[in-house]
Amino acid sequence: MEKIKMATPIVEMDGDEMTRILWKMIKEHLLEPFIELNTEYYDLGLEHRNETNDQVTVDSANATKKYKVAVKCATITPNAARVEEYNLKEMWKSPNGTIRALLDGTVFRAPIVVKGIDPCVRNWKKPITIARHAYGDVYKNTEMKVPKAGKVELVYTAEDGQEIRELVHTFDGPGVAQGMHNVDRSIESFARSCFNYALDIKQDLWFATKDTISKKYDHTFKDIFQDIFDAEYAEKFEKAGIVYFYTLIDDAVARVMKSEGGYIWACKNYDGDVMSDMVSSAFGSLAMMTSVLVSPDGYYEYEAAHGTVQRHYYKHLKGEETSTNSVATIFAWTGALRKRGELDGNEALMEFADRLEKATVDTIEAGEMTKDLALITTLKDVTVLNSEDFIRAIARRL
Repeated sequence: MEKIKMATPIVEMDGDEMTRILWKMIKEHLLEPFIELNTEYYDLGLEHRNETNDQVTVDSANATKKYKVAVKCATITPNAARVEEYNLKEMWKSPNGTIRALLDGTVFRAPIVVKGIDPCVRNWKKPITIARHAYGDVYKNTEMKVPKAGKVELVYTAEDGQEIRELVHTFDGPGVAQGMHNVDRSIESFARSCFNYALDIKQDLWFATKDTISKKYDHTFKDIFQDIFDAEYAEKFEKAGIVYFYTLIDDAVARVMKSEGGYIWACKNYDGDVMSDMVSSAFGSLAMMTSVLVSPDGYYEYEAAHGTVQRHYYKHLKGEETSTNSVATIFAWTGALRKRGELDGNEALMEFADRLEKATVDTIEAGEMTKDLALITTLKDVTVLNSEDFIRAIARRL
């Protein structure tokens, strides 16, 4: 069989621990036999990030700007224990955070739905995609413990000396206070990413905040979304047969629980953090989630929604058998290959991505799966496969 050719490279970001082992297996068994794989390779393994003072992460993000499509393996964000374990020069930042900031992207996560892995919410029939704003709010907050009676104020001082002062609270004893911020530019990028992604996958878009309580902070998000939609996207949405609407976050939660799914739910940073975990857990497993970072400038970075599976990696190093779920990593590759095919007009590459996803789902639905899925499936008499045998089972169907 003649292999599928790729005119333009995908940026390939290798990662850490067990997911790095799976990465190699996926390429060997599922990709290279069928595709003349064309990638620009960056090693984001922790050792190499340390050697390059994390410059390799910056370089991979800049390469994504050049080629527009990237696929990323799970990576370690080091804590104090990792600094000691890997003898690091310093506690390097999250690669995802660095890439997200450089690409100015929004993270979209959606469950991979298969028969036999049933959602906890009975009426959910279609995936729910969470679009999470990834800048500011409580994650960039400044906070203090108030030691005794006194007042806390928010003070803005302009470059020309103009001052705006707002009383937060007059304390009659000890307490706590925090200040949060966001910037219009980031909110605008968030909005455009959400609108573009909705058009890409032809699904309705919901956006939810609490503007009735937060009449300036949350209301700014609501207004920016509506202004950009009206000026740039209303006609495109109508032509695509999809809708955008705003609702309060508590109303959105109630509607989500009673819905069938099949839409994008855009959330501010903290709301998206909480709701994405709720949706992923209710659908079954983080190992069965797609994750893509979308930039309003048209850059796409696909990855698994989970970590590096450290416990399985230590077992692997001891020569023990592992049964590690590779589905999210496979779907990172298929997402990137499909987008590359779409941008290049390469039908064969897009069809291959569809077939690989179908082969993966069919394997699980036929009762061949990794241990984590076997523990939660409603299918009877399933076969539990080790990490490589699961990938080989998909390859046979492919």
